[in-house]
Amino acid sequence: MKIRDLMTKQVASVRATDSTAVAARLMWDCDCGAVPVLDGDGRVVAMITDRDICMASLMRDRAPSAVSVSEAMSRNLQSCGPDDAVSTAEKMMRTYQIRRIPIVDRDRRPVGMLSLADIVRATDRKKGRATKEVAPAEIAGTLADICATPTREPSRATSRAS
Repeated sequence: MKIRDLMTKQVASVRATDSTAVAARLMWDCDCGAVPVLDGDGRVVAMITDRDICMASLMRDRAPSAVSVSEAMSRNLQSCGPDDAVSTAEKMMRTYQIRRIPIVDRDRRPVGMLSLADIVRATDRKKGRATKEVAPAEIAGTLADICATPTREPSRATSRAS
């Protein structure tokens, strides 16, 4: 199964110069917990999560409106392409303990987002062209790996699955 079959195609995003309050409002309005951060050319350069916003605000003792996205974002980006296998994204989620991955084109422009929830929903569809290419036991294993207490800081080098 390809990522394009499961990904959310509408992608909300922010710029590094935006305040984290802008990012938080966008997450609230779009009912999501993470958004890609774009550079001036519209390329994905980082991710920011609701947790990043909370921790940056707390650690700086400043309101989210006074903290820029660039101060809070995770620059260690993991991404996939729309034609990559879902199993590639799942392995990345396990390795880096992440629940969401931006899906980018060859120019690193956002074309979608894939979340663990998207994968779970694909295993539990009862109607239509639903498949069970990702076994429920695999999903349980992935979730267990994501939620495990890290024993070391994983290397979060920028990568793009081929």
